[in-house]
Amino acid sequence: MSTPDEEEEPDYRFTLANERTYLAYLRTALACYAGGLSAVQFLDINGERWPAQVIGVVLITAGIITTAGAFRRWELNLAAMRRGARLPVSWLPLMLAATIGLVGLGGLLFSLLR
Repeated sequence: MSTPDEEEEPDYRFTLANERTYLAYLRTALACYAGGLSAVQFLDINGERWPAQVIGVVLITAGIITTAGAFRRWELNLAAMRRGARLPVSWLPLMLAATIGLVGLGGLLFSLLR
């Protein structure tokens, strides 16, 4: 039996699940990068470029935050599993949902004004 200060390797299935979640966040970050770069490159609303630049910057920034947050979440989850503690709560899914929702709403509004 281990003491609270000792760390033990968790069941490999939990470790692999943690890694799959990390990779899913990285795929989401890549999608944000691709969407942001595509918006800057191809989106043109009534001859105006600033809406595309705003959407692009927001998406690319979300990708950067997601990349960093995913690594931090993976790290904290692994440490908690090794200690046998509860997994920490993450703000990352809420941030992603809010960002994607706002960008989608902005895109819809700009499309209707076109």
